[in-house]
Amino acid sequence: MSMSSILTVYLGSSLFVVSLVWFLFGRKNSQLDKLLMCWWAFTGLTHMVLEGYFVFSPEFFKDNTSCYLAEVWKEYSKGDSRYAGRDSAVIAVEGITAVIEGPASLLAVYAIAKGKSYSYVLQLAVSLGQLYGCLVYFITAFLEGDNFATNAFYYYSYYIGANGWWVLIPLLISYRSWIKICETSDNVDTKTQKKKKKIP
Repeated sequence: MSMSSILTVYLGSSLFVVSLVWFLFGRKNSQLDKLLMCWWAFTGLTHMVLEGYFVFSPEFFKDNTSCYLAEVWKEYSKGDSRYAGRDSAVIAVEGITAVIEGPASLLAVYAIAKGKSYSYVLQLAVSLGQLYGCLVYFITAFLEGDNFATNAFYYYSYYIGANGWWVLIPLLISYRSWIKICETSDNVDTKTQKKKKKIP
């Protein structure tokens, strides 16, 4: 498949998921919560479907059936040949991401929609996991020479551009979640102190 065909399917599917979440869960939630739910649905399905396929399909590069998921990873390997070579560090990072962070991201959608008490803790935990995975991903490439792209275009568009969102957005969510957790903790402390003062 051509790069344009792969991107069209991926962007179209992503837009469908985001639109579905926005309209299904958006009635009683703020604009920011709706955006967060869209992000968590998008990233969760990306982790589980795309990255899950890579982890559990070691022969994807030999696939000649034009399977869409195999074609995605063949194309992405132009930006990072470690995927085609089944690099152990990449498989480990992607495996953890697909099996743990993927389902946890979808749980975050539910937690935000229902206003669950663990929502911010979960978002912080998953975001930190994503940031850690990105750090391992970039640092191992750097230590091995950072020379895995076929050319500069694929290096900056795939290796840097495609992964950059999983650094920027989790950073922002981590910061917000930390602030919310601290605010909740302060409120609990204040209420506890008031109750103690009322006790004779």
